[in-house]
Amino acid sequence: MKTLLSFAQLVRLPNTFTTWADIILGALTTGFLANRRSWLWSRLTTSDSANLTTVWQELQSWCVLLCLLASSTLLYWSGMIWNDYFDVVEDARDRPGRPLPSGRISMRTASWFALGFMVIGVLFAVLADLLNAREIDGAFVIRWRAGPIAGVLVLAIFLYDGVLKETFAGPMLMGLCRALNILLGLSILGAFPPFWGWLLALIIGIYIGGVTWFAQTEVKTSSQPILIAAAIVILISLLLTLTVPALALESPGNFSPSAFFPFLLAAFGGYLGMAILRAIRRPDPLRVQTAVKRAILGLVVLDTLLASAFVGSLGLLLAILLIPGMILGRWLYST
Repeated sequence: MKTLLSFAQLVRLPNTFTTWADIILGALTTGFLANRRSWLWSRLTTSDSANLTTVWQELQSWCVLLCLLASSTLLYWSGMIWNDYFDVVEDARDRPGRPLPSGRISMRTASWFALGFMVIGVLFAVLADLLNAREIDGAFVIRWRAGPIAGVLVLAIFLYDGVLKETFAGPMLMGLCRALNILLGLSILGAFPPFWGWLLALIIGIYIGGVTWFAQTEVKTSSQPILIAAAIVILISLLLTLTVPALALESPGNFSPSAFFPFLLAAFGGYLGMAILRAIRRPDPLRVQTAVKRAILGLVVLDTLLASAFVGSLGLLLAILLIPGMILGRWLYST
């Protein structure tokens, strides 16, 4: 049990649900889940027996979603392990109770798990592409989308964790990792994302880049000017979010934004802003880490708001992923 707890700490288990939110956001905004719901309703309301080929295609579609969820989860876990692996000397000084510096998990074991998660994560993405193959003119055509995105994500993880984390490029690379995770979710239909898809990735990327910058010196007293600059970056991402409902209305997917969207976005901004302002006023580790934890779990809220801008109140159900993250966050750290 202690070993499992140590691994849960190592992979930042409470944050796993933020990666699921990214993938499900893609499933909602591309119409994937709406199409599945319509198909299920037609099966329940008609007496005709379902065509076996259609049933198989539907099962394939659900398997694609599960593969993308598994890929995103494993790649995130590998990134968290590599993060602590490369930071073990710093953690031994500042956070000696963590799994690697305390010796509860050996460096060799951590590296093997990180590598294994990374390889299997990419394989799940490749499998999603294979399952998305379609017959065109008598031949099966594989549209490689998820696999290449996962490959680029692996490169970005290594560049961030092993090379550029402490540089100015570090927050931008972390933002890129999250943006790629959004694109991984949008690959669910095996097509290139439209303009609004790239905008969703940009919004999440800027948001996480700002949060990462805010958290760079969380173990000691932070610099107020840096915290202010990072807060401005986060604010920019929220302002960009205001443009999403208009783009959703102009897209061909017959989307209908939730009427609650602007009010919920303002409430989220206020809730997050209070913690950020407290940290800026007194930038000690406790206040900064509290703000960072709120911002990380807030990613689920931001994904939820983006989903509601496309599919209305149905997208608000994505906030359910906050519950396990908040429960686990009482016992496991997330920064």
